[in-house]
Amino acid sequence: MFPEIFIGGLLVPTKPKPRSALAEHRRRLRSRGLQRVEVQVRGEDAPLVRAVAAALADPERAAEARALLRGRFAPAPARSLKELLASAPLDGVELDRSRDLGRAVDL
Repeated sequence: MFPEIFIGGLLVPTKPKPRSALAEHRRRLRSRGLQRVEVQVRGEDAPLVRAVAAALADPERAAEARALLRGRFAPAPARSLKELLASAPLDGVELDRSRDLGRAVDL
């Protein structure tokens, strides 16, 4: 399972390296459903980004913060062709087809 080494002619099993405190901390965060995110922003925007992250982490403010952010920055939901055609302005567009069968052809 673990590699073994010879010391003075004796076979000595090695122990796995313990996890670092940082790795253990991040593992606990993941088990609670949290994810680490790193962003690059201007210095004057850093307090704003921290405030947004704090609002999302606060159970009392999270729902409202998510709704505001989704309303402003979430991509618009994909619409079907039927929905797009139904919402298109059709004022002045002639939708009736002429029944012209073309020229007469002798077969």
